[in-house]
Amino acid sequence: MSIAEAMIQELEMEAVTTRRALERVPDAHLNWAPAAKTRTLGQLAMHIAGNPGGVVGLVVNNPAELPGFGDVSPTSTAEVLKLLDESVASARQILSGLSDADMTEIWRVHFNGTEIMALPRIAFLRSVFLNHWYHHRGQLTIYLRLLDVPVPSIYGPSADENPFA
Repeated sequence: MSIAEAMIQELEMEAVTTRRALERVPDAHLNWAPAAKTRTLGQLAMHIAGNPGGVVGLVVNNPAELPGFGDVSPTSTAEVLKLLDESVASARQILSGLSDADMTEIWRVHFNGTEIMALPRIAFLRSVFLNHWYHHRGQLTIYLRLLDVPVPSIYGPSADENPFA
């Protein structure tokens, strides 16, 4: 199995879990935020949904120019889930075209023309595509808990859902 194939396998598995969490986002609370300095629930959900395709899309170019960042506020959870499906499909397509040599190549990122990062492509993908995705999914479960929305099982039972019972 190639590096990209292994990453696609993880993407597919984690996309199912991520979808279960995003499906719980209530439309009525999309503009809710737990604190003034945090994203709204809708903005966080959109960030999670767009992460796979957005991050994997960066590695196509070497060097890559880091885009500007901004939060998008959805009008519905359906919009979030649509973005997730598109994002996962895009990531899958891009990853399927990368060889092991591509994955281990030193990949460079520029911001405003200045190099800010140089590391193997796989290291960036592991850190920002996957680990970053999981980090924000964990944040989402806290938002859900604070809103008293049942938290889905992620890697085992939650206080609300036990797949082993």
